[in-house]
Amino acid sequence: MELKSLVDQPGKLPTVPKVVQQLIASFNVEDISSHEIAQQIAADPALTAKVLRLANSAFFHVSRTIGTVDDALRMLGFVMVRNLVLGNGMVAAFKNTRGMDLHQFWRHTLYTAVAARWLAMREGSSGEDNGDAVFTVGMMHGIGQLQLHAVAATTVAPLDRQVNVLDSDRAGQEKQAWGFHYGDVSAELASLWHFPDALVNALRSVPDPLASGRLERAAGWVHLGAWAARVEVLALDDEAALASYPTALAKKLGVDPAWCPLLVKHDPDKADRAMPQFGELAAGLDAMLE
Repeated sequence: MELKSLVDQPGKLPTVPKVVQQLIASFNVEDISSHEIAQQIAADPALTAKVLRLANSAFFHVSRTIGTVDDALRMLGFVMVRNLVLGNGMVAAFKNTRGMDLHQFWRHTLYTAVAARWLAMREGSSGEDNGDAVFTVGMMHGIGQLQLHAVAATTVAPLDRQVNVLDSDRAGQEKQAWGFHYGDVSAELASLWHFPDALVNALRSVPDPLASGRLERAAGWVHLGAWAARVEVLALDDEAALASYPTALAKKLGVDPAWCPLLVKHDPDKADRAMPQFGELAAGLDAMLE
């Protein structure tokens, strides 16, 4: 199996809704009109209802009801509204993918995105780390895994029987078997869709943000968020969770271990610095996965 063969024909690419295509194109337009984007979203009543439901979820803690897409853009910002539409669009594009537990996969994806955003905003550096942009990478980072199963299910199946697609060692196993991993496939898709180079590079780096010798920060936050999401979704015990914790990456990012109670059990006084539970952190955003 070759990397290019997974995305080299239009028929091998997922069908992305038109409004999502327009939002993808907006990544490379500096003077995009938010009103124009609002009109594009509002032209789809079902999508509008979904965006407003998400915008009014507990996740955003808005002080008043958001009643229109224009209101959502004003209160949440263009990047976050685009994230909501992209996330919903990706779920729709890959809804018939076989050979995977899609409920588990998307739950892990959402948890990765919200954890990575929280970490980037709480532990990141001002001017270097944009929480909403990190959320984008988090929601997109696993699309390569979906593409692999959509296009090459027979080839992927033997590895699936050996290791869960969400396992921390999955990318390494893929690299050994095929010479590339799901992050490379995610990056290829993003490149074909004309995402910015920074996002393409981040997606490729998520499985190993330190591989190039320099830290890819957005990928680093997502990798760390994916660890936390994996512990939750796969119900890992403490021993397995600690064994897979990316210590070197966390130190490189300058993350206080107190963000995860498991890492500072000896110091309960730091409990107030911990990341909220996923149920609270992602409150309401699960509607994106419906």
